[in-house]
Amino acid sequence: MRIGYLDCFSGISGDMFLGALLDAGLPAGVLEETVAALNLGARLQISRVTRSGISATKVDVCVGDEKDLPSEQVSHAREHGHHHHHRHSHRGLKEIREIIRYAKVTPTAQERALAIFQALGEAEAKIHNTDLEKIHFHEVGAVDAIVDIVGAAVGSLALGVDEWVCSPLNVGGGTVECTHGKLPVPSPATIELLHGAPVYSSGVDTELVTPTGAAIVKTLCARFAQFPAMKIAATGYGAGSRDLSGQPNVVRLTIGKTVETQPDASQGIPEDTITVLEANLDDLNPQVFGYVMERLLAEGALDVFGTPVQMKKSRPGMLLTVLARPENASRLAKLVFGETTTLGIRMRQEHRQTLARRSVAVQTPWGKVRMKVANLDGSIANYAPEYDDCRRIADQHKIPLKQVMQEATRQYLATCNE
Repeated sequence: MRIGYLDCFSGISGDMFLGALLDAGLPAGVLEETVAALNLGARLQISRVTRSGISATKVDVCVGDEKDLPSEQVSHAREHGHHHHHRHSHRGLKEIREIIRYAKVTPTAQERALAIFQALGEAEAKIHNTDLEKIHFHEVGAVDAIVDIVGAAVGSLALGVDEWVCSPLNVGGGTVECTHGKLPVPSPATIELLHGAPVYSSGVDTELVTPTGAAIVKTLCARFAQFPAMKIAATGYGAGSRDLSGQPNVVRLTIGKTVETQPDASQGIPEDTITVLEANLDDLNPQVFGYVMERLLAEGALDVFGTPVQMKKSRPGMLLTVLARPENASRLAKLVFGETTTLGIRMRQEHRQTLARRSVAVQTPWGKVRMKVANLDGSIANYAPEYDDCRRIADQHKIPLKQVMQEATRQYLATCNE
């Protein structure tokens, strides 16, 4: 799988993201064609700059008389609502949707751009306590924001990244001047967009994450994490408008393929860490218990099971145990609290070893069945037919389930011995 990792040690903005895409290998023509397709009278100015000793790509969006302004002045103005370009900077989302729908970019890129604008619009609407369709504001309506966001959608797809991952975000500090006056950093829109994201401030007294940058991260990134394991293929740096003292004002994009761990005799069995959630239940309807188990599995639990227990006052009860990835534990705990009668959940971290597993399809007289195969030190340790496949065939052909399972196993062993 191809991963794109955004290292936001100096924040992120729309133009920084575009610069990083270009620096990581995106052809400039892709963005230039995108800008032309929007038919907004805009053009890109792409340059090479240095930020605290780091060479990076700088992207400026020029409209009307902006071509006569220094790039630093244009970039600062457009990030904070002081726009020098034309009278249509106060567009609403309805008009922006029409612009994107009529642009000659792929439907997937259109949907991604609209999702970013939707996130930005919802944040602004909540802050201003108004309906999403009624808001008209610089941050969404400006031509440069449209170019940044649609360019981000097109460019992120063109690089062929399967999963976007983001580091914790350095948001900066101090205050920022915008159309609504002087506001604390992060701005209200930015902090609304970054709910659930890990953020911090290195003490730099300036805005590092802009609303446009936050909306791009919120929409594109599947998760926030430290640098993931990968085989690096490309790296790019996108420059911000200011050259900060002692800190390179850039965002770094690293693209690579995931590293698959294959267990062997020298490596041993792979280990990982999981969260175990436990709750004692002595007054829950048994029908609800089954429903809760199904919900937990559907919501991402690794495993769920119940153990009969004898509780205080000799009451029979059930011990609900949930195995979860650490990042899903809090969400699954809320589900248990909401769906059961428990008043408390025990949570602990545990290490586990797991055999490498794969799925192999075998052909039976009634159709294909997937076999689950586990390996240990390069040899097959366990194998079993997929229950759901066997049950489906048994129901469809009116034959015993055990017959289907036995035949699938026989076919698999015959294939292994060929």
